[in-house]
Amino acid sequence: MEMDRRHIFLTGPPRIGKTTVVLKIVEDLKRRGVKVGGMISQEILEEGVRVGFKILDLESGAEGILAHIRQKNGPQVGKYRVHLGDLERVGVGAIVRACKISDLVVVDEVGPMELYSKAFKEAVLMALDGNKPLLGTIHYRAENSFVERIRKRGDIEIIVVTHNNRDALPRLISERILRRIGV
Repeated sequence: MEMDRRHIFLTGPPRIGKTTVVLKIVEDLKRRGVKVGGMISQEILEEGVRVGFKILDLESGAEGILAHIRQKNGPQVGKYRVHLGDLERVGVGAIVRACKISDLVVVDEVGPMELYSKAFKEAVLMALDGNKPLLGTIHYRAENSFVERIRKRGDIEIIVVTHNNRDALPRLISERILRRIGV
């Protein structure tokens, strides 16, 4: 892992464990006194079946709906409709606040649903251009100009999460972030 790349994005196929890796890193860093903020996306399951995704603000604990199969309006991604209001109120709010008050900004994830929001894209760019490290996830197959713009930045490292590396990644990335922020 190169030290000059201050931001880290995890990628990999759906359900490989990207968010789980991020949550383990967040838990470890918080235990060590690092102030972590930003947003996490998690599945909403009903009887074991995924029906949507929620957004969680890591600092305040606020939650919102990112997308759901029963969402009546909003952009459609597969069988889900995106709830732009919650994405911007909870997710964008969490990223913007983390840029101001946290040691580490978390953005999970930069993907097709989130990219419908101009405010989300602006918040991600603000975090990337800021002076704090960003830990994020980026959709495996997302291909658009915004994602390509992120991938081409010189201050970003993209790590593919696999079955073989996902157990070791939380410790390795935590140590790297700790060195970066000087803790």
